[in-house]
Amino acid sequence: MTHIRVRIGVLGLFLLAGLAAPPSASAADTSSTVEEQRLDKAAPQEILRRSGFDSVTPEFARALDGAGSYARAERVVVQQGARLWRRAVDRAQGRGPAGGDLSRDDDRPLYWARLGMTREVRQWEPDFGLTDAQRAHLLDDLERNSRGENAIRYPHGQGVKRILVTGFDPFTLDRDVRISNPSGATALALDGTTIQTADGPARVETAVFPVRWQDFADGTVERTLRPYLPHVDLFTTISQGRVGRFDVERTNGAWRGGYPDNLNLSVTGPVPVSDPASQPQWTSTTLPYQAIVAANTGRFPVYDNTSVTEIPAGGTDPVVRADGPTPGSTARAGGGGNYLSNEIAYRATLLRDRLGLHGSLPGGHVHTPVLEFGAGNTDPATGTVTDPEFLQNRLDIIAQVRAILTVAADATAPASATVRTRG
Repeated sequence: MTHIRVRIGVLGLFLLAGLAAPPSASAADTSSTVEEQRLDKAAPQEILRRSGFDSVTPEFARALDGAGSYARAERVVVQQGARLWRRAVDRAQGRGPAGGDLSRDDDRPLYWARLGMTREVRQWEPDFGLTDAQRAHLLDDLERNSRGENAIRYPHGQGVKRILVTGFDPFTLDRDVRISNPSGATALALDGTTIQTADGPARVETAVFPVRWQDFADGTVERTLRPYLPHVDLFTTISQGRVGRFDVERTNGAWRGGYPDNLNLSVTGPVPVSDPASQPQWTSTTLPYQAIVAANTGRFPVYDNTSVTEIPAGGTDPVVRADGPTPGSTARAGGGGNYLSNEIAYRATLLRDRLGLHGSLPGGHVHTPVLEFGAGNTDPATGTVTDPEFLQNRLDIIAQVRAILTVAADATAPASATVRTRG
């Protein structure tokens, strides 16, 4: 079991899986979630203030209070959620005011501002009354629109490749509330941009997913990706992985290892999907991993990671296999572990396969290096929310993901040669 404990947290600082689960927030506050309660700490407030995103929640609260009806409230939530996503993307890509001295490429203002908005919805008590179902629907609208899920747009016509990329929220925030997630920062930096490939331009569209087990069980990944996979030329889910390296994960496993999510909830067991009777134990990447690993994409080494943890057919104990799963084995960890990074890779590639696209659509998962603070800024209690090494690391990771996508797009068929139905 030691191997599984080491691999559980591979979405980020995966060695943390051997530590005790972080304490739950006070049960006395039932009007906000554990995730939302972290918002009141000093670092999140500083991040919001230094980015200008401290105005988001008050403006949203005023608009919500002026809604007057559920239908109007729903419009406010959809519009303000979409506006938050666009504001974060624009800031990351240098458009509009910076709003403060925090680096533009920072993903954390989006994360903390969204939590301020969801807390407002959770605590809102309008005069016209709000049922639990209506409140849940408003929260869902807010999540989908503020994560870019409803903003994916590709140009019509031939000759432009279409690339779909996903990132994640920051996580392990009880260990260090200052944490940023380079996959989320990459999503903001690349959304709506064009990459020049050997066959011409490629349009990149992105979304950012929560680090919460229940959202995945509720189908947020499939709901977001299903409309687009039949019409894109390449997709990759991205998350934070190991220190100092990129990994292209060869195999994904159908197992949840139980490491606590951003709500401090642990879940262990098979990845819950529709039609579990036909659910495979393993799925595999169709990314051009050999070309990606061979290319000079940046300062961090890139590995073709083939390791998994399995229970062999007829066995009872988990075994680490360096060269992938053996026939008839049961998954306990994919190359990307058994946290939500492995799960999004498993879900996205299973969806690809169930749509009949395994042989024609390159897709899989890429782990980025861990985004580290500078050597003198590692203590969460005394450290600053940013430093020069932290900024350079994040910029380098974003640039290398862009280069990896370019290599992957170059290794796929030209957009005009795609035989799948184009929307």
